[in-house]
Amino acid sequence: MADLCVDEYTDHGHCGVLDVHGDVDNDLTLEIYAKAAVAQANAGAHVVAPSGMMDGQVAAIRSALDAAGHTDVAILAYSAKYASGLYGPFRDAVDVQIVGGGDRKGYQQDWRNAREALTEVEADIAQGADMVMVKPALSYLDVIVAVRAITNLPVAAYHVSGEYAMIKAAAANGWIDHDTVALEQLTAIKRAGADVILTYFTRWFAERAMGANTASGLPS
Repeated sequence: MADLCVDEYTDHGHCGVLDVHGDVDNDLTLEIYAKAAVAQANAGAHVVAPSGMMDGQVAAIRSALDAAGHTDVAILAYSAKYASGLYGPFRDAVDVQIVGGGDRKGYQQDWRNAREALTEVEADIAQGADMVMVKPALSYLDVIVAVRAITNLPVAAYHVSGEYAMIKAAAANGWIDHDTVALEQLTAIKRAGADVILTYFTRWFAERAMGANTASGLPS
């Protein structure tokens, strides 16, 4: 799977190109997303995941992929991506910040609004999404439940860097038990209706599961 966005390649940190007024140019950005998706598919990606939250991005990418002969490449749409304060550790790690102290609230979703997520999900499905995403996960379990109720497509949830870091920091200070809370949170996301969980705990969970299988005699 290949994430598809441009914020790490711009000098301003936004998820799209800017117009002469300094605003994100949605339609011009779609042209870049379409080219990037084809390049990712050419490189071998089986799934492309547009995370920039531009209007019409799924339709533009699906059209470009099909025209390039990549009809079998799936799209995981970041349909409900909120303008959350929980992305900080990731953005620090990749050194992506909005120049001048701006934000992405103009195209990411308002975390006070759950209904808009369903509108976005329905739009992405109509445009050809094969899977839909809710991001972040824990603060939006209600959204995961609601999305699960309106579609039979696979629902993904992104347990983001801030959610991961809070467990790590609290465990390092002895305030919580790391393994118990990590598993509790991932289980809550699954219980809410997520078919797929993207998390920084992936390696920890896989090693834990393999160890449990080995101990029980099950194949790992």
